[in-house]
Amino acid sequence: MGKPLLSVNDLAVSFRRTENKQTIVTDVVKNVSFDIHSVETVALVGESGSGKSLSALSILQLLPYPQAFHPSGSIQYGGTELIGADSQTLQRVRGNDISMIFQEPMTALNPLHTIEKQIGESLSLHQGLSGSGATQSIIELMDRVGIRNPKSRLGAYPHQLSGGQRQRIMIAMALANKPEILLADEPTTALDVTVQARILKLLMSIQRQEGLGILLISHDLNMVRKVADRVLVLQNGSMVEKGITKQLFMSPQHSYTKTLISAEPPDRDPPTKKGDIIFQARNLQVWFPVKKGLLRKTVDHIKAVNDASVTLYPGHTLGVVGESGSGKTTLALALLRLVHSQGKISLKGQSIDRPDKASMKMIRRQLQIVFQDPFGSLSPRMSISDIISEGLDAHGLVTNAAKRDTRVIDILEQVEIDPDVRFRYPHELSGGQRQRIAIARALILEPAILVLDEPTSALDRTVQVQILDLLNRIQRQQDLAYVFISHDLSVVKFIADHLMVMQNGDVVEAGDASEIFHRPQHSYTQELLAAALS
Repeated sequence: MGKPLLSVNDLAVSFRRTENKQTIVTDVVKNVSFDIHSVETVALVGESGSGKSLSALSILQLLPYPQAFHPSGSIQYGGTELIGADSQTLQRVRGNDISMIFQEPMTALNPLHTIEKQIGESLSLHQGLSGSGATQSIIELMDRVGIRNPKSRLGAYPHQLSGGQRQRIMIAMALANKPEILLADEPTTALDVTVQARILKLLMSIQRQEGLGILLISHDLNMVRKVADRVLVLQNGSMVEKGITKQLFMSPQHSYTKTLISAEPPDRDPPTKKGDIIFQARNLQVWFPVKKGLLRKTVDHIKAVNDASVTLYPGHTLGVVGESGSGKTTLALALLRLVHSQGKISLKGQSIDRPDKASMKMIRRQLQIVFQDPFGSLSPRMSISDIISEGLDAHGLVTNAAKRDTRVIDILEQVEIDPDVRFRYPHELSGGQRQRIAIARALILEPAILVLDEPTSALDRTVQVQILDLLNRIQRQQDLAYVFISHDLSVVKFIADHLMVMQNGDVVEAGDASEIFHRPQHSYTQELLAAALS
């Protein structure tokens, strides 16, 4: 294979903290070694907390030093030792020779700067580009990663883009200076299957053309199987297995690797009866005005949702799928009465098209949501107990502190979390635990309908299976109706009874989920299924 672009040898990462005037050291990565060669993709896999991201961040020395430190190890790039390198060396390497795609683009992107400014900053720093030359390069980069009409997005801020669009901006920034090595930390987590396929195809094309070496961190083992040349399996900071991708998937040796590969959603018994309609929306339409000029005159509309109809039954799940920007989340917000919409909406037979403030408060108890990013949706300043019970306080349901605590304990046990975590804070929990807390917060108000917006997209395969099993059990016990929004069609196939496929705000296909998965009628649905399940 020739000389490697990057060599990591016996890497160890530890963290020190002071507690009761004593220094406590925790070892989190233990003697991890690997090489990355030109035109090679090396995948790091393992559950959350296994040390994947810490190993990657160590390469660019992006850990919170001096709290973090390396008891041992060496990271060599082009004859240069990166561990302990001076700031000038690291500045030259970062973003120029070695680039990184971070896992959460909303956190990584500056909310106060436009997309043009953020991509342009990298071009200016490493290539000296500015003005019209930089703008043209930015447009070309955005086009390469699949941003539609990129010129119109130059002045956009991160919050004005969908999750998938933000992820593509991160990829454009990473590729801007034609690096030799790309550290890709969950680069397609927020992407829909068709976009994911295009981005992976793009990365592989760039890899072949420019000799790019890629370190891929992912919990998506199907993607790893397709694109990685070699796989390294981490567990609790240690490398438990490594090998050629095909051989490792066909014949895993370590018990942990076998558990990862075999993790699949459990069998689910479909509901036997529909019962009465609990929620109905007819001819739903959400258009956002585009205003220009000094008088802010409406010159056009962004047609986020066009003529969508939804019917929900107790104990049933409606799956909503489609590419980023297709209108899935906007539809959910309209159902929850969180954005203005046209059309007829009823809950338990009562119209909620234009409810007054008092009625809306009662409706809120019946309609709850679990957001895509639990870390972003949970207040870092509130304890788990306060987060979960906030709804009880808002609705005045419990005023006695002891009863309030009892309700919190009961709901934590229901989502299979140790009640003692109620005294902790979100940053002290794993991704799977935070998602269970988000579910508990929604369930404590005893809703009739739960909207789940990408609830498993950021979770490892084994944790994802646990969350799906939990949701399935809760639905059976409480006869809840779910609206499940996801770009992971293998998950939707498991959980959905009915399916709605959206494209550019339009519902292109809807009906029985099993029927659509086996015999899709619309060409777009066929494309989605082919990209996801092949």
